[in-house]
Amino acid sequence: MASYINHPLLKKDAIESRLYQQILAGDVLKKGNTMVVAPTALGKTIVAILVAADRLHKVKNSKVLVLAPSKPLAIQHEESFKEFITLPCTSITGAVKTDERIKRWEESRIISATPQTVESDLLNGRYDLSNVSLIVFDECHHGVGSYSYVYLASRYVQESKFNLILGLTASPGSDKFKIKEVCENLYIQNIVVKTEDDVDVKPYFNPVEIDWVRIKMSSELSKIKECIDKALKVRLKALKNMGIIKTVSVNKVEILKARGRVQGEIARSANPDKELFRAISILSAVINVQHAQELIETQGVQTFNKYVDRLRKKQTKAAKSLMWDDNFSKAMKLARDAEKHGWEHPKLREITKILKKELGDNGQTKLTTSRFEDKNDEKTSKVIVFTQYRDTLEMIHQKLEKEGIKSAKFFGQASKDGEKGLTQKQQKAIIKSFRQGEYDVLLSTSVAEEGIDIPAVDLVVLYEPVPSEVRMIQRRGRTGRKRTGRVKVLITEGTRDEGYYWSSIRKEDRMKNQLIDPDVLEELNASAIERMENEKKVKVIERPKQENNFPIVYADSREGNSKVIRHLTEMEIDVKVHSMAVADYQVSDEVAIERKTAKDFTDSIIDKRLFKQAKELSEEFKHPILILEGDDLYTGMINPNAIRGSMASLAIDFGISIIPTRNSQDTAAMIKRIAIREQEGERTPIQIRTDKKPLSLMEQQLFIVESLPNIGPVNAKNLLMHFGSVSNILNASETDLQEVEGIGKKTAKDIRNVLDSKYLYFKKEIKEKRLL
Repeated sequence: MASYINHPLLKKDAIESRLYQQILAGDVLKKGNTMVVAPTALGKTIVAILVAADRLHKVKNSKVLVLAPSKPLAIQHEESFKEFITLPCTSITGAVKTDERIKRWEESRIISATPQTVESDLLNGRYDLSNVSLIVFDECHHGVGSYSYVYLASRYVQESKFNLILGLTASPGSDKFKIKEVCENLYIQNIVVKTEDDVDVKPYFNPVEIDWVRIKMSSELSKIKECIDKALKVRLKALKNMGIIKTVSVNKVEILKARGRVQGEIARSANPDKELFRAISILSAVINVQHAQELIETQGVQTFNKYVDRLRKKQTKAAKSLMWDDNFSKAMKLARDAEKHGWEHPKLREITKILKKELGDNGQTKLTTSRFEDKNDEKTSKVIVFTQYRDTLEMIHQKLEKEGIKSAKFFGQASKDGEKGLTQKQQKAIIKSFRQGEYDVLLSTSVAEEGIDIPAVDLVVLYEPVPSEVRMIQRRGRTGRKRTGRVKVLITEGTRDEGYYWSSIRKEDRMKNQLIDPDVLEELNASAIERMENEKKVKVIERPKQENNFPIVYADSREGNSKVIRHLTEMEIDVKVHSMAVADYQVSDEVAIERKTAKDFTDSIIDKRLFKQAKELSEEFKHPILILEGDDLYTGMINPNAIRGSMASLAIDFGISIIPTRNSQDTAAMIKRIAIREQEGERTPIQIRTDKKPLSLMEQQLFIVESLPNIGPVNAKNLLMHFGSVSNILNASETDLQEVEGIGKKTAKDIRNVLDSKYLYFKKEIKEKRLL
């Protein structure tokens, strides 16, 4: 008979008593900041709930903050805490309005949130972390680089009167230095590892059986691959002859490093050798060919053909050279013919066979009532199929539909090649339908690796192995939650599939060895403790609500995720975040600052944003400034002279001062110095630009004319100068329009067509009005 945990803040008979979970929770409470590493489905959330209940009971009127990397996962944690704890619990994500977020924070004792939202609220001074007695970082391996977890941990250690940190993950990674970085960033002093082999875990752990399904490449695909290999070899030989690479046996990483070296050489030269640009073009082509090679080996001809279609649209020398290449052209023709005849990758046939065998006539699972307790557990099957590419997802979906297998596509929110991403609402609806049995198979990209709650999945099929041990562990973790789980991984023999398989196995073994190595753990813990002590010495800047003498910096809300605002808040600066029409930062009525990283600067030259922004900045402010952040300005694909010319134009044509900085911290220090200089003496209120200056009559006229088909600023000016007014232009005939320089027959016809055509919905709107 099951026994349950009793606690003043836990609901009665809600949490089954499992010794290992209680020991883990006790370790956290006894030893301090802890990372718990345990396989998926061992109840890490329950450990967090037990720790939270103890903290909330002992630290009166305190709060618990649970952070998760995605909105669905944050809401899932809210539901879990509500299920087991008696105190008010809520969730805070970007989907919740500002005023409502403040209200929820004030009224709740347990807050589940996305880190970016909490960071934004803290930077805007909406609440603080002073009375948070526990912060939980779920999927804590994200705590690296500039991810919000890093800032929030630092802020928490400085602000909280009684801090305790708990990190949860199934896969911290195989790189010792990355694990160390996570521990340092999140102030982890103690790592506890639980594996499926531990005696106290075994009774509750459902093993996962992994079946590596080896597949031979078809003769049709082999012929295509042979042509691609030849196209690749020609380019690698050229690079070797140029001295760019030492051998033609190179992988993608080595090619990227070679490109970095060439870009560096171009950056260091005032007048780069043309051969260097040729090398860059060949290296780019090699990257394209290597990707095409991977698609043929591991995905299929449909995915390859869609990639080729995208290549055709590119106007780069690298892409054009491939279209003209005899070998690559032959591969394209063979692939088109293969798709026409239905000769797909053997994986597609194998995956259909696996699913038919698995589902049979069944394939439906009833909705369970709890994440942790499956009260309607039946011997039925549900399957998740993972693949890296959205094109492959579509290909599998079409195949399964033909075979009568009900499947749903599940992917991210980003749009790609005209196909809109799924909104969060759509993602939720798909998961709900899958759980309720409307679909037998969920076809997913990496978006389902973390944080979706599908407890009744019996089989996970990986269309291809991935070289990341973290992702392999996350994918495996989707099964084996209620009974023995199964994973099938499709591997094409003699291809990079095999390399990726061995890579993930090695990395996972290394991760396990490092996590149980006493020397490694001691080193990690010592490093975290030292940083914790140093952080406590940091002066916490009190920011009274009353007026202070700190310099004021207004920051645009779009800069919210940059590290610059974080660094400014750590200085004696009063940062106010607003939505600004022009510039990223404003320090006085006359001085505004646009911040660009080196990459953003070169990108803005290519997509022609730079001079439009420069024009607006110089028109709005007397002293506009551009901060150029980073020392890798000349390492991109753009010619250094184009960069130098753009900088010269900004300074001479627009009167914009350009200030270089090394990194985000240096940028923050520079902005602070400019603010101090501007705000010396008597302080006057700063009028921030939430709207651009109203357009003059001339600007309004140009705006109207530029909205006509194929009319840019030059042609708009020519038309107005020729006809004298907007009305004269609108009344001009095609013949009259063609008298203006730059206006041809087609443009004139298009203009008249727009002006003379009836509004498409005219009749429909009249009808609707009559009905009303």
